[in-house]
Order: sequence, then structure tokens, then C-alpha cells
Amino acid sequence: MKKLIIVLAMMMPIASFAQSESEKKLTKFEQFTSKTGRISKFVDVKMPNIPESFMGSLDTSIRTLMGEESNSYFYRIEERETSRSVAHIAMIEYSDLVEINKALAKLVSEVDADCSANPDYLENRFITEDGFQIGYYVSKGKASWYLKLERYSNSTVFIKNAEALTTNFPAAQKKIEELKASNGK
Repeated sequence: MKKLIIVLAMMMPIASFAQSESEKKLTKFEQFTSKTGRISKFVDVKMPNIPESFMGSLDTSIRTLMGEESNSYFYRIEERETSRSVAHIAMIEYSDLVEINKALAKLVSEVDADCSANPDYLENRFITEDGFQIGYYVSKGKASWYLKLERYSNSTVFIKNAEALTTNFPAAQKKIEELKASNGK
């Protein structure tokens, strides 16, 4: 009996790990593209890159997923694969992009006061339902902006400056609105 209890106790962490892996929540993009038994078509429109602090820039585009009844639109942000890391891609659905732009305006309005407070460490961020994060941290009186592209990976990239975000994110929203108007879906 003791052996059975020991074996069960040893298997419990394995079972809980397997359960947590299977419970990973699909993003809106994954939900749309994982449907079987139908043809999926998507079209990308290139957008300006977002400059990073260290590694160059992030590639961006608007991806339209063509549906039978309606289209879905995503702002695609990609950190290219390097010798040190795999590629990471954020697929931000249009309604989330609208909320990110509202949050970004608030973050930008608070950053100077947060820097002036000179905290040991302060972080201010917005997280979407899909796990994308945008924000900054303040250390030694200086703000560093970042994006976390994917929920379940080490995909944080540091952005050169807030202007890159306040230019690119609203431009992406505007482009999607133009595409929606011209596609009629």
C-alpha cells in the first residue's frame, strides 16, 4: 500500500503539468486559424518597422484573414529569429488594438510623473486578453519601454522610444479601418 501511495504522489506533478499545458488559452488568431474543414486565406500589408533598443527593429504588417462571412484583422509584430533566439510574433486583433491605443495614450501621459517620482523600480503596463503587453518600467529616473509579444514565452523586446509606439500603433489601427472600409467586411 505504501508503494502505491508513493507512486501516486510521484505522478501527481506530472499529471498537473500535463493539465496546465493542455489548458493554455488560445489567442484570437489561433482560434480563427485552427478551425478545420475550411480553406483559410490571409493577406499581409506591410507597415513601418518598430525600432528596438538593442537588436534592430521589429517587422510589422496588417494581416487580413478572409472569412466566408466576414474578415478578421490583426496587427502582426515580429521579432526576427536570431542566432540567440527564435522568432516571436504577436497577432493583435483589431478590437484589442483599439484598447491598446487608449491604454498607450494613458501610459504616455503618466511616464514623466513616474520618472519624476524617482522610484527604486516602477512598472506600468497594459495586458490584452491574448497576453500581449505594452508598457514601461522606471529605474534610476529613466523609463524603458517594452513589448511582450507572446504570453507563454520569453518574448520581451525593448523599444527605442515611446514615439515609435505612439506612431506605429495608431497607424496600424487606421490602416485596418481603411481595409475594413474598402473590403466591406
